[in-house]
Amino acid sequence: MKEFVAYIVKNLVDHPDKVKINEIGGTQTLIIELSVEKSDIGKIIGKKGKTINAIRTLLMSVASRNGIRVNLEILEENGTPAEISE
Repeated sequence: MKEFVAYIVKNLVDHPDKVKINEIGGTQTLIIELSVEKSDIGKIIGKKGKTINAIRTLLMSVASRNGIRVNLEILEENGTPAEISE
């Protein structure tokens, strides 16, 4: 899953070398934390959150084939989840 997210995100941002992805595995749920350059956060979220929602939909599809649940979170510089407003 980590490689799948990395492939998608690194092709969307201007600074692919700054992309950091952390997987936190549970028994049934996998949490993926994504951190990118501050100037690239808007590209990942997209207008009204459409891009991040599309990435999450793709992840859920791949995860369901493997019988797990996945949650993608975008982290800000201080390590807290980014607020996505619509």
